[in-house]
Order: sequence, then structure tokens, then C-alpha cells
Amino acid sequence: MVTRGRADRRSRPTLEEVAAHAGVGRGTVSRVINNSPRVRESTRELVERAIAELGYIPNRAARALAGNRTDAVALVIPETEKRFFAEPYFSDVLHGVGTGLADTDMQLLLTLVRTEHERRRFLQYARAGRVDGVLLVSVHGSDPLPDLLAEMGLPTVLSGRRSAHESLSYVDADNLGGARGAVRHLAETGRRRIATITGPLDMYVARCRLGGYQEAVASAGGDGDPSWTAHGDFTEESGRRAMAELLTRHPDLDAVFAASDLMAAGALHSLRAAGRRVPEDVAVVGFDDSPIAAHTDPPLSSVRQPMEEMGRAMARVLLEGIEDPGAPWRHVVLPTELVRRTSS
Repeated sequence: MVTRGRADRRSRPTLEEVAAHAGVGRGTVSRVINNSPRVRESTRELVERAIAELGYIPNRAARALAGNRTDAVALVIPETEKRFFAEPYFSDVLHGVGTGLADTDMQLLLTLVRTEHERRRFLQYARAGRVDGVLLVSVHGSDPLPDLLAEMGLPTVLSGRRSAHESLSYVDADNLGGARGAVRHLAETGRRRIATITGPLDMYVARCRLGGYQEAVASAGGDGDPSWTAHGDFTEESGRRAMAELLTRHPDLDAVFAASDLMAAGALHSLRAAGRRVPEDVAVVGFDDSPIAAHTDPPLSSVRQPMEEMGRAMARVLLEGIEDPGAPWRHVVLPTELVRRTSS
């Protein structure tokens, strides 16, 4: 599914306006933009704040956006190295993006943005016109980076979205429908006491998967009490902890839907430690259908989202935005499907 919306065009502030806003001279602003060491840190922070607040783009960046390309795009992941290397989702999306750019002259730059300092540094890099566009993966709802990039006029595509009303271009999977189908499958196989482990609820993807669970449980006449929900953060360890909590609250539960395969794998460990057989005593379904799902014991049923296809679509949408910066936003939602294995 693809939808479009109209981009918001804004006039760009001048170097002089930035200087006046920061209360410094024009030369000082120029030195900050060019990373001169001859600027005090307190002054640099004043200028960088003024640049961010006004949405200023240096002339060379404006020229790049007008047609003088750098032939480089940034793939930005606001997560730690530990999560980046632990979750197959990121490598699959990265592979898809690489495939999508393979027949172009674009250089792909991978950047982890873990702190406020790293965010400011990347914004300064982007404002300097060193990339033609940005791909953002794993964006949390409170992250200001997407809007700051949009204010710069830099073509940007999100993997997923921050809310149901996302205005920036994005490529997403049908998370709500996928979760609903997984829980419906559990109910159709005779499970009646179905719990869930959520992802971090500051991410729209996690809220959608929780919403799909809630809709399916309600349709099956199940118990919608919040005690059947435990919260994780998409990591295996959080899945272990959440599963242990659920077993304490509801020792008679007979199924669990985990909002990621890593959390489902953690849940399997806790179930095994508690002496519960899967699927005889408790059925388990994950989400992503990552390589992990086929190698757990027992192999996980999981909702497959087309991660590599999502990466290719992100690259395609970004290239379209670079070719025509004034083009409408694009919203692409790809279907999911349940892959049934022995855990359910």
C-alpha cells in the first residue's frame, strides 16, 4: 500500500540571520560551520543551537540539494552497537538498502547515533551538504532527528513510523495485521489464556503489535486484563524477564505472542527453566521471521515481515526524493505473513 502527501516548502535562513540569532559575528558562524578549532566551546554551542533552531543549511549544502550531488546517502541507526549486531533486523534491512543502491553511483554511509552529542555531530555533517539523503532505521517517538532533517529540506525516509499520522516518507510492514493474525492462529488452535510480550512502547511498531494482540484477544472472547501483558525492549534478555513475570502472574497461561523473535527466544529459555513444554504446555509465536526463528528449540512460529524488501523500498523512495526534492511524501506499507513452525 502506498500513499502520498504534499511536502512543506520553507524559505531557508541566511548566515547573517544565524549570526544575529546567536549574538555573534558572521565570521564566527562560518568558522563553526567549517569546524575551525579557533572557536570556544560555549560559543560553538550557541551557534549550533541557532543553526538547529533556524534550520539553516550552509550554501554548499543548498547547492548540493539543488543539483550538485555528493553521491552519498547515510543510513542512520539510533541504537547501540550491542543492539545493532544482536538483531538480525538491522542486517537484513542494510542488505536490502545495499541491493537497492547497487546499480547507482551512491555511496552508503552507516552511522550509529547513540547520544545527543552524536546527533548534533551528524546534523552538522548533514548540514555541510555531505550526503544527498538519509535513511533512518529504528526511530523512537521522542527522537527529534527526523523533524530536524525535514526542516533542513534533506530527503529522508524512515523505516517504520513514529505515529499513525507520520508525515515524512516511510516504508513499514503491516505490524497490526501481522500481530492480529498470529494471535488469531493461537486462538484457533485452542489456546485460551494468551499472554504477550511487547517491545518498547515509545516505538509505534511496538504499539501496533500490542494493538493487534488486543484486537485478536477481544475477538476470541479472551481476558483483556493488562496483567496478561509484560513489557520488553526487543532483546532476548527482556524476553526472559517478561516471560518469568507472566508465569508468576498467570501460571496457567497456555500461549504467548512475543513482539520479536529475540524476545520469543528469551521466552523459550524461561519456559524451559520453569519446566513448561513448548508447544504442549505453552505455544509461542514471535515476530520478524529472522534466522533465529528457524534455529530455536523448538523452531519458532513467527510473523514474517519482508525486511530486505523494506530496505530496497527505502532506497527506491529515497532516490526518488533526491531526484525530485519537492515531490510528495511517500508512505509504503508491505504485507506480513505467519510462518508456522513447531512452537505453536
